[in-house]
Amino acid sequence: MRIAHLSVTRTLLTVVVGGCIGGQGSGLVGISGGNGGNGNNSPPVLGFFVQPNSANAAQIISPPAEVVARDSLGSTDSTFSGSITISLASNSTGASLSGTTVQRAVRGIASFGDLSIDKVGTYTLQASASGSAAVTSNRFTITTVTGP
Repeated sequence: MRIAHLSVTRTLLTVVVGGCIGGQGSGLVGISGGNGGNGNNSPPVLGFFVQPNSANAAQIISPPAEVVARDSLGSTDSTFSGSITISLASNSTGASLSGTTVQRAVRGIASFGDLSIDKVGTYTLQASASGSAAVTSNRFTITTVTGP
């Protein structure tokens, strides 16, 4: 009886410890299921790890927007290396999103460091991975360049 109890306890500890390794960061806003690379065939959950900031028209959005893939336990899925695509989710002005809009995740995070939008307005970005549901960023504003 006692040996069976120890075996069950050991198994539970292994599951709990295995699920906690790799968690990091904060700022996960807007989450959605997707198609995974987390080794257990469950889809990752995408989220904006770094939200897009306001910028001037045609200038690079800084810091870079980052999208993270998380496993079913909420940890960063560091095994996910799939491509993540980013696009304009709201675009009432007919603006164009320029830059590299498809990035391969590195250790579960895709960074979009050269994005810009050519027209003044308020926008959101949408990110998705193959087979996943899209996730939408917070709203941000593109303004005109103002002089000193």
